[in-house]
Amino acid sequence: MRDPTIGGLARQGGVGVETVRYYQRRGLLETPPSGGSGDGVRRYGAEAARRLRFIRSARTAGFTLDQIGELLALDAGQDRARARDLARTRLAELDAKIAELETARSALRRLAKACGEEAAGPCPIITAFEG
Repeated sequence: MRDPTIGGLARQGGVGVETVRYYQRRGLLETPPSGGSGDGVRRYGAEAARRLRFIRSARTAGFTLDQIGELLALDAGQDRARARDLARTRLAELDAKIAELETARSALRRLAKACGEEAAGPCPIITAFEG
């Protein structure tokens, strides 16, 4: 079986072709030479698929592309401290976002309850968002 083209790599990674190209422009994925297999088409090997899966997983965890680039550049055996620092920073950001979302959920819950209890006058939800 031949290595996939950019379209096949994109499908394997669950992204669009333009996303693969963007990651290449950002230096996160290498662009293989064209015609390596004699047909003039760029083919992507297992390493490209592995890196694309890594990028997707790291994006799901909320890392920025700059942070992902740094993680890809790290040698896990020699710079675990930096990888751990990046993960701790991301965890702190996630904790802050979770606290913000919990506050928003609590406020919206109160407004929805008030809206259901009050039959007359302006809707508390609408009034809260106007202020």
